[in-house]
Amino acid sequence: MRQILNVALALAVALAAASCSGDQQEQQDAAPAQPQRKALYTGTYSNDSTFIVISKKDLLLTVYAPVAGDTVPVANFKVCLAKNKGQKKGDGDMTTPESEPGKPFKITQIQDASTWCHDFGDGRGSIKAYGNWFLRLETPFKGIGIHGSTNNRESVPGRASEGCIRLLDEDIITLKEKYARLDMPVIIKQEDQGLFPYEIAK
Repeated sequence: MRQILNVALALAVALAAASCSGDQQEQQDAAPAQPQRKALYTGTYSNDSTFIVISKKDLLLTVYAPVAGDTVPVANFKVCLAKNKGQKKGDGDMTTPESEPGKPFKITQIQDASTWCHDFGDGRGSIKAYGNWFLRLETPFKGIGIHGSTNNRESVPGRASEGCIRLLDEDIITLKEKYARLDMPVIIKQEDQGLFPYEIAK
């Protein structure tokens, strides 16, 4: 009798496990697919109406252009953002500012930064740190811009800056020479903000 009970118990456990596995599989199958970014557009477009979107979530800077009633990505660059997460509240708080909906920041100056130095307080002293260019942004805070990562290349992509947006040195050259312009709108998303509708592949 005990042997029969043991067999029955083992069978019940096996059936329960199979049912649980099936439920988990159904839940996985029912999970909505994550939206995917559009592929980079390689056709022609006007540079007069391009704009930048920076995703804190994805550590990515994307240049967008309107084309034939659509908005398409024309370039992507990995970025390093500020050490601390969240909206910037004051100078020196080690956060990257986020633009308000409908109120993008703008590039106000494109400056030669090839000789600029900075002391990060890490024992290296005053060192070159900005790459060739500094794209200064109009924000409520001083000194915020998009620049290179001289002597800090390994920080891209990542979270290590004092508030600015770092690109690889070669990428800041490409951004400046091919895409950036004065008054160019720059949207910086909130920390966990996902894709805008125009960013999603159809």
